[in-house]
Amino acid sequence: MMNDLVHIENLEKTYTTAGENLTVLKNLSMSVSRGEKCVIVGKSGCGKSTLLNIISGLDHVTSGNVFIDGNDVTAMSENALALYRQKFLGLVFQFHYLLKDFTALENIFLPAYMAGVPKKTALRRARTLLNDVGLSDRASHLPSELSGGERQRIAVARSLVNNPELILADEPTGNLDPANAALIGDLLFSMADKYNKTLILVTHDMNIASKGSVRYFIQNGSIVEDL
Repeated sequence: MMNDLVHIENLEKTYTTAGENLTVLKNLSMSVSRGEKCVIVGKSGCGKSTLLNIISGLDHVTSGNVFIDGNDVTAMSENALALYRQKFLGLVFQFHYLLKDFTALENIFLPAYMAGVPKKTALRRARTLLNDVGLSDRASHLPSELSGGERQRIAVARSLVNNPELILADEPTGNLDPANAALIGDLLFSMADKYNKTLILVTHDMNIASKGSVRYFIQNGSIVEDL
């Protein structure tokens, strides 16, 4: 556990609706070492996204523990979780969630500025990351003026602007055509390598899954094997 950035023990998540219990994750244990590029695969509805939501503190466990850098996320207050997401995590979702009234550069810049990074420093980081994802010439474009692949590249850049330890990517290519999906998959791994980040990526795309340094398969709410 010493070199593990993520360590999960006996995780269970059960939802109760209309008096019925639905267990999505059960007896799930796994670890991800610092700098690893971990891919989690499994059929739709198997609990992959729920697992990422629990790691990010957006959802709560029914039982079990989630240790991130030695700290138990399941025991954090809401304020502590908000700070954890802001300072420690970079999040990439299936939908880009860019702010429609702000430019590409501003969308990358804002999370750092809102976290208290001085404006000049935040802008410098944003410009560097915009160049890293090959979109310096789109700096002043609004999201509506960008293609789907370009918007997701901006989302990848935004996830790194606060220099997080851990990148969580939930089906980041799910809305893209095969060519852009391959590009975004390559970009996530190359950016994680360049900036020495730990990456946990959920996908159903086996071409992207093949790029991971470690791969887990979830079935019926549990990890059944390393691929």
